[in-house]
Amino acid sequence: MGVSFLSTCPSLLPLVAYDTPPSTRYQPRSVSICCNKTISNVSDEEPFHWRRREILKCAGATVGLELIGSSGSLVGMANAADLIQRRQRSEFQSKVKETLFTAIKGNPDLIPSLLTLALNDALTYDKATKSGGPNGSIRFSSEIGRPENTGLSAAMNLLEEAKKEIDSYSKGGPISYADLIHFAAQSAAKATFLAAAIRKCGGNEEKGKTLYNAYGSNGQWGLFDRQFGRADTQDPDPEGRVPIWEKASVQEMKDKFVAVGFGPRQLAVLSAFLGPDQTATETLLATDPDVAPWVQKYQRSRETVSQTDYEVDLITTFTKLSTLGQQINYEAYTYPPPKIDITKLKL
Repeated sequence: MGVSFLSTCPSLLPLVAYDTPPSTRYQPRSVSICCNKTISNVSDEEPFHWRRREILKCAGATVGLELIGSSGSLVGMANAADLIQRRQRSEFQSKVKETLFTAIKGNPDLIPSLLTLALNDALTYDKATKSGGPNGSIRFSSEIGRPENTGLSAAMNLLEEAKKEIDSYSKGGPISYADLIHFAAQSAAKATFLAAAIRKCGGNEEKGKTLYNAYGSNGQWGLFDRQFGRADTQDPDPEGRVPIWEKASVQEMKDKFVAVGFGPRQLAVLSAFLGPDQTATETLLATDPDVAPWVQKYQRSRETVSQTDYEVDLITTFTKLSTLGQQINYEAYTYPPPKIDITKLKL
């Protein structure tokens, strides 16, 4: 029988959030020009003569390079502004993760609900109409009260409290519910990865943290972290798009996953998102010949030290899930930097 990574959460330790490394600033280069010249007589004693056309070419090239050189400062200013925005978003995201880790650490029993909350928010996506998806619509009482979302209200309430704290220190506007829900699911998944490492170290938290930092998948979240700027919808998504997972057959689950561009592999790796008992869910999924090989693959992976196959595939699938139909605003949560009055600087 496979090992469920939700079955044991002895302790949830905060993980260090890594900033996205900034891009290298453009450095203008000086360019030397070699003008063509025509020699009328190859004899060393005879002077060479410049053609008028060649002189004009040299002059034109020189003026062109001067213009390019003068635009370097504009390029530098644009790159500097971009770096400032990246730093603002990175610092804000790090604080958001700290807040969510703290909230989850105090409520580890809500981890399965946080995962399902993100899944059900995203799976309202409809490819034909390009509607629904991870847009935070599940926050509305009329949507979270639907049968498929039974038991998820406590997780949403936890995030509402976290949102108040996050919005209180945000300098670039309130965090969207869409970002909040899916970054909370990321934090929940990371917490379970860490908990599995601690369990493999006999419950020793320090050794478990060291194991996870050395062999875990923490560095694989880069693409997910860049998708920061989801927009909220202002209305609930249409009903009937998300199955009731506890009652759905494997075929119904497969059909829903296929409808959004996934297959048996993605269904298997997201087994922890389909209900509170991952082992029971995988037992059901293993009855299907298409899904069973993937279930077995990820169960074997979870029994290894690093869980590499399982964690990397989960991160890849969840990253795609959390952006279905979304247009990410890569300037979200940025703000004008404070202006400095250079006349008041003491030299």
